[in-house]
Amino acid sequence: MIQHRTIEVNGVTLHIAEAGTEGPLVVLLHGFPESWHSWRHQFAPLVEAGFRVVAPDQRGYGASDRPADVASYSILHLVGDVIGLIHALGEETAFVVGHDWGAPVAWHTALLRPDVVRGVAGLSVAPTPRGTRRPLEVVKAVYQGRFYWTYFNEVGVADEEFGRDPKAALRRFVHAFSGDAPGEPGVHQALVEPGTPWLEQLPDTAEQPDWFPESDLDELAEGYAKGFTGALNWYRNLDRNWELTGPYAGASITTPALYVYGDRDPVAYFPGTPELIARLPELVPGLRRPPVVLPGCGHWTQQERPAEVNELLVEFLTELRDEQA
Repeated sequence: MIQHRTIEVNGVTLHIAEAGTEGPLVVLLHGFPESWHSWRHQFAPLVEAGFRVVAPDQRGYGASDRPADVASYSILHLVGDVIGLIHALGEETAFVVGHDWGAPVAWHTALLRPDVVRGVAGLSVAPTPRGTRRPLEVVKAVYQGRFYWTYFNEVGVADEEFGRDPKAALRRFVHAFSGDAPGEPGVHQALVEPGTPWLEQLPDTAEQPDWFPESDLDELAEGYAKGFTGALNWYRNLDRNWELTGPYAGASITTPALYVYGDRDPVAYFPGTPELIARLPELVPGLRRPPVVLPGCGHWTQQERPAEVNELLVEFLTELRDEQA
């Protein structure tokens, strides 16, 4: 059912997976370290519900272009890719859904182009108001330079560590940030101790969880055969994104919205995130219901809990489609 092709948008070539030929367009945006494949469980339910579904490898990932210039991965470029994709597919509007890094792209697309986005949903990463200080400055102060954002901004370091054995690196990432990881969830998974490679600090397992068999790991690893630099360049624009979004400080997302996260997702324990989630109903006027928490679910929301996520997305999108008809 899923078809693949490339499409020219916003100055880059993106690989897309698509299914369905009728109904409103739904764009699914993956995060790090993922690909279009992270949405494999969502295609059939959404198509059956009457939607046209497209999931790109975002710039820097998989079979899509990987611009050499770090500055080419700003949030404005990423939002531009989504808008360009919607229009290149012959549509004027679309529903946009994102997970992990894909969630901030989805939230910003709704914030900057509410005329194009009919509804927005984010998994794991909540819509975060622009702060008064640069993001890297904040996390360096809070975690004395140990937060993984700082590590990722050391050009070439994480690139080399993860690129030595992409499959082994991805296996550790998937396990360590899932609901199956040992111990209590928390920000400790995201801290990198000085002088120690990050992967060595993450718990490992020889067995893949039932929801992510070896075949899925192989599919994911294939997309990183060219390395991790393009994906890591997204993090190298965190402070630049803060500068670029200055004109939107204090702006709110008014587009109809849905937010879903797992209670074992380390992201839910990042600095200020629990307080942010509690305040989302007042901060995001478009939020259709209080944040939805999935018990026992880790970071890989739509892969760990596909049935629950599919039910939530179909209900949310179908309701909006019928209202807007």
